[in-house]
Amino acid sequence: MMSLIEALNWRYATKRMNGQRVPRMQVDRILEAVRLAPSSYGLQPYSVLVIEDRALRERISPVAFDQPQITQSSHLLVFAAWDPVEEAHVDDLIRLTAETRGQHPDDLAAYGSTIKGAVGGFASAHEKFQWAAKQAYLALGTALAAAAAERVDASPMEGFDPAGLDDLLGLREQNLRSVVLMALGYRDGEADRHAGLEKVRWPREKLFIHMSEM
Repeated sequence: MMSLIEALNWRYATKRMNGQRVPRMQVDRILEAVRLAPSSYGLQPYSVLVIEDRALRERISPVAFDQPQITQSSHLLVFAAWDPVEEAHVDDLIRLTAETRGQHPDDLAAYGSTIKGAVGGFASAHEKFQWAAKQAYLALGTALAAAAAERVDASPMEGFDPAGLDDLLGLREQNLRSVVLMALGYRDGEADRHAGLEKVRWPREKLFIHMSEM
């Protein structure tokens, strides 16, 4: 089994996929990694749509500027932030936490109030949405690493019309707004000119700034 560093060196943002189906067991492990991803307060203020149906992905393709990964992939994940994030969501989290850890919800009342204060403390609805979207990106990063560990190709995609996709999938009626996509599948090494290219990243001495005591 590859180490995490080996897996991250192997992966790249795949531009052409071969249409081969990713086994359900591997998809489930990637989704479980998404479920375990970190988020602010553990609230996970987003949902992830898992789209396997080819016909639906063909309908999505035009609002994603006809990028080939949409239809060539095995699965398309749509990370959609909750909009709005409400106090009721916090109440649900507190109940789940109490149930999972064998506590009484009243014992977590102060923690719940803290989260509600943070959720309600944004200067605007836009700022609250941006916060929720950032949490979805944490899940995306976890999904990319998990896919690489499974040796499944994944392509993160911001190139789409969010409003158009929201309309197509009826997300606004579910108080959701699409944030970012991730296509899962297998690379087409012959058609993808990016396959096999040396990975380009800033050297450590440029990227990392080690701070000593001021």
